[in-house]
Amino acid sequence: MRLLLAVLVYALVSPAQAAGVDWSKAQLVSLTTVEYAFEPSHLIFLRGTAYRLHVENHGRELHELTAPDFFKSVELRNPEALNREHTEIVLQPNEQKDLYFLTLRSGHYNMWCADHDWAGMTGGITVE
Repeated sequence: MRLLLAVLVYALVSPAQAAGVDWSKAQLVSLTTVEYAFEPSHLIFLRGTAYRLHVENHGRELHELTAPDFFKSVELRNPEALNREHTEIVLQPNEQKDLYFLTLRSGHYNMWCADHDWAGMTGGITVE
């Protein structure tokens, strides 16, 4: 019963948090994809903070920033920056995208390129 109550409270409070955010002051964090790595390979965010994640593909191949658990744990301002399933950011060569979000839960999340994880294109995201 407590778990259900906690989930309901979280669901009701979460949208209210983003409604009061001044997105023009979102903290910028940049990430670059290349063959076959993320630069940097680990991102650190603070819980309860608004961010603009700027991702650029400097590689010659399509790359994804796949992090389904992380994307589920934040409140997205512009979910259209993600794929339809909201599991990854897909970038063609020389493409760049910005994802605005509010961090809600502390934790560690994996990130990878769905096409190149076999080549070591992996990393992590920490929300403190």
